[in-house]
Amino acid sequence: MVGTCCALYLQREGYQVTLVDRKRPGEEASFGNLACFGIASCVPPAMPGILKKVPGMLLDPSAPLKLRWRDAIPALPWFLRYLANTRPERIEAIAAARQSLLNRVHETLDPLVREAGAEALINKGGLIFTFESEEAYRNASYAFDIRRRNGVRMDVIDGNQARELEPALSRDIVRAVRVPDLAHTYNPGNLVRSFAALFERNGGAFLQAGVNGFDLGAGGVKALVTDRGRLPFDAVVIAAGVWSGTLTKMLGTSVPLAAERGYHVMFHGTGVKLNSAILSADRYVSVTPMDYGVRVGGTAEFAAADAPLNQATARMMRSIGEKLVPALADDPGKEITSWVGSRPSHPDSKPAIGRAPKQNNVFFAFGHDHLGLTMGPITGKLIAEIVAGRTPSVDLEPFRPDRF
Repeated sequence: MVGTCCALYLQREGYQVTLVDRKRPGEEASFGNLACFGIASCVPPAMPGILKKVPGMLLDPSAPLKLRWRDAIPALPWFLRYLANTRPERIEAIAAARQSLLNRVHETLDPLVREAGAEALINKGGLIFTFESEEAYRNASYAFDIRRRNGVRMDVIDGNQARELEPALSRDIVRAVRVPDLAHTYNPGNLVRSFAALFERNGGAFLQAGVNGFDLGAGGVKALVTDRGRLPFDAVVIAAGVWSGTLTKMLGTSVPLAAERGYHVMFHGTGVKLNSAILSADRYVSVTPMDYGVRVGGTAEFAAADAPLNQATARMMRSIGEKLVPALADDPGKEITSWVGSRPSHPDSKPAIGRAPKQNNVFFAFGHDHLGLTMGPITGKLIAEIVAGRTPSVDLEPFRPDRF
C-alpha cells in the first residue's frame, strides 16, 4: 500500500515512475492485514506498565505478545529502545505525531479510491471496541483519553447497545466504544491492486524483480541493481516494508526495524453477517467482515520475517474469533485458512518519512507499524511533496529518518 501510493502521488506530480517489487502489489502485509483505516490508532502499542506484563504474556499461550526464544537475544536492543518509549511523556508525543498523519487519511485515500473505481471495496460502518468486563474497560481508560485528546470521536455504549448494532456479538460483551467515522476495506489486497492498475493506466511502469544493490556515484545513487538487470533513475523511494532495513544498510544507513508479525484466520464463505469492524480490547484481536467471509486476526509475534506460521497461534485466533462471534463456530464457512505476515515496526511506533541521511536522491517511506494500509496515502503525498521540493503538508520532524 505504501509503495503503490508513493508511486501514484509522484505520478500526480508529473514524474515518470517505475514501481519495483519482487511480488505483485498487494501480496505481502497489505494482503493479510485487518483491513481497517485506523483513524483512532494514535495510541502506540507499547504503553506504560508493559514491562511488568511481558513475562506473563510470553508464558501465556493466549496472550497477544509472542517472542520466539531463538530470536530473543538479537531482538533485545530493539526491545530496550521500545520500552524506553513507554514513558508517559513519550506516549503523548508519539500519539500526537501519529494523529498528525491519521487526520489526513481520508483526504489522501478517498481521491485514489474514486479514481481507481474502488468505492465498492470500502465499508463506512465504523469500528466497535468491545470489553468483557468493567475492569477491562477501566484499564483501557488512559488509551481512550489519549484518543479523545487527539480529536477522535467516540461513543461509549453498553453490551446490549453493542448487540443492537452487531447482533452476532457474544453475550459476554458488557461494554463497548464505537468509533463511527472509521472505515475498512472489504479486500485490502484487491484495493492495493486497484491502485496499482490505476498507476499503470496512467503510464506508470511495474518491474517485478528483486533488488540486490545500488550503483553509487559522486552525486548520489544512480541505479538499482536488480535480478532482472540495472535500472537507472534520478531518485528512488524505499518503501519495502520490513525488508527496507536490508536496502538502507546497502546505502550505509542502519535502522532499527523489527519484523512484528501479525496473524489472521479467514472464515471463507461463512453466512455470519457483520456491519462493522470489531476490536476486542480484552483480547487484542480484530474481527472484520470481508467480501469473501470474516477475518479474525491480531498478535505481535517477534520473530524472523521468514519464520514459519505457528499453528498454535492460528488455532488461538480461531478460538478467540468464535468466542467473540459465537455464530462463527456454528457456521464456520466453506474453508478456514491461516496467514502470517510481517509488519515493519520501529521502537518508537512511527514511520520514517523523508530524505535519506546520506544520499540526497534517496527517500525513506517505511516502518508504519500496524498502520501501513492506513498511512499509505498520506505518506505517498508527503513523499511526493518532498521530492518536488515543496514544504510538506504535515510536520515531518517526528518522522525524520535520521532520528535513530
